[in-house]
Amino acid sequence: MFSILVVTVFLASCLAMPIKDPYSYSSAVGQGGGTPFASYGEGRITGVRVWEINNNYYYYYYYYNSNAYISGFQLRYGYTWSPVFGREGGEKQEMELFNDEAIVEVSGKYNPADYICYLVLSTNMGRTLSAGLPNQVSFNFYPANMGNELRLLSGRFNGAGITSIGAHWGLVNMEGAGNSTLESTGNSTSS
Repeated sequence: MFSILVVTVFLASCLAMPIKDPYSYSSAVGQGGGTPFASYGEGRITGVRVWEINNNYYYYYYYYNSNAYISGFQLRYGYTWSPVFGREGGEKQEMELFNDEAIVEVSGKYNPADYICYLVLSTNMGRTLSAGLPNQVSFNFYPANMGNELRLLSGRFNGAGITSIGAHWGLVNMEGAGNSTLESTGNSTSS
C-alpha cells in the first residue's frame, strides 16, 4: 500500500514539473541605431544571403581595410525569400541548406560604434557561411535547448548596413514545410 502511495506521489510530482520553454533568444549585440527588423516566414530556414561592404584600398604597397561591415541579409523559409533587411550593397555570399540541415550557431564581430563587421552562420552539418572582416568585438549565439535551430534574426539597420543583430531559436514543425532545393528537384526519398 505504501509503494502505491509513493508511486502516485512521484507521478503527480512529474506532472507538476514545469515544461522547459522550447524557445530561446540570444540578446542583440551592436550599436542599435536605425530601423528595427525581424525576419519571418513559414517552416524551416532553407537559404541565406548576406551582403558585405569591404572598403579596401592600397597606399604605397600597403593594404588597408578602413571599415568592413554587413550591409544586409535575407533568409529563405521553405521556398520563399524574406525581404532584404539592410541593403543589397557590396559582395553577396549565399548558402542553400540541404534536407535536414539547420542553422545552429550565429557568430561574428561587431563594432560598438557602428556596424556588424563579420557574420558566420554554422549548420548542424558543419557547413558555414561567412561574410565581412573578423575585427572588433566577438559574439556567439546558439540555442539554449538541444534540437533547436535558428527561427529568425532581429535587430536594427540604417541606410548603410546592419547596426545590431540578435537570434531567436526554436523547434520547427516540419509537416508540410519543404526544406531545400533537393526536395524541389524531386530527389527526396521516402521510407
